[in-house]
Amino acid sequence: MSDYQSRSRYTLEFKQEGVRQVTGGQSIASVARTLGIPKASLSNWVRQHARGEMGGPGSAQKPENTVTPEQMEIARLRAENARLTMERDIAKKAAAYFAQDTLQGTPGFKK
Repeated sequence: MSDYQSRSRYTLEFKQEGVRQVTGGQSIASVARTLGIPKASLSNWVRQHARGEMGGPGSAQKPENTVTPEQMEIARLRAENARLTMERDIAKKAAAYFAQDTLQGTPGFKK
């Protein structure tokens, strides 16, 4: 097994959705956690957006690279889905923990 880790490639739509959430008031850490990306990547995208370089180094935003409202909605829904899945998993683990705790207090329970 190699120590080499390939770099993830993200679509422009995905990057813009992350930047939109940060510029909308959410913290970089929470958006990065929700989207499942490194904070450093999101920070770089926010800086690139502020400098007008979001399309890539030295490239002007081309009309075919524009993101439609539907694509933005899909990206937003994917991020929300990831957040809700994480919340559900946490709730499942908490329910299992408290159920186990309740069972241990029941007479006749053997571990």
